[in-house]
Amino acid sequence: MVIKVFVATVAGSTAIKKKQQEVVGFLEANRIDFEEKDIACNDDNRQWMRDNVPGEKKPENGIPLPPQIFNNEQYCGDFESFFDAKEGNEIFVFLGLTPPASKKEVTEPAVSQNEELPADNSTAQESEVPSDVQHEEVPPEENTISESPPEEEEEEEEAEEEEVEEEEAEGEQE
Repeated sequence: MVIKVFVATVAGSTAIKKKQQEVVGFLEANRIDFEEKDIACNDDNRQWMRDNVPGEKKPENGIPLPPQIFNNEQYCGDFESFFDAKEGNEIFVFLGLTPPASKKEVTEPAVSQNEELPADNSTAQESEVPSDVQHEEVPPEENTISESPPEEEEEEEEAEEEEVEEEEAEGEQE
């Protein structure tokens, strides 16, 4: 089965260009095989697309705009239908394709949190801390989070340093 995306390589509308790019980009990113069919430079492609878009999907003027998506001869939908299927995570149903096997099915299953790890697994440690380990407490003034942006903090620190230097200089003069 071949997915056909009818596009206009010479589109006057940026909205149409963006929609075409979104469809093509999504198919490429998900490694879905497809063919781009240019309706701007190929009259046969344009006529085939117009003839095969169902009547209920044609706009009032009767001329469907790209992108239009087909699976071989079967009409899948326009951009809005594609977008809805993508958002609903139903793109393979929309395209009439069988979803690829997920990576979880291909690889060995991961150990769930409820299962025990083998005893010889030295990287797996229980989160309990021995009772003889003392935790160092942080004084409250050091444990606060500043609400000032970093730039203001730097300015405040510089101002404090200048005050200390001035006080030291005054103390030396006396």
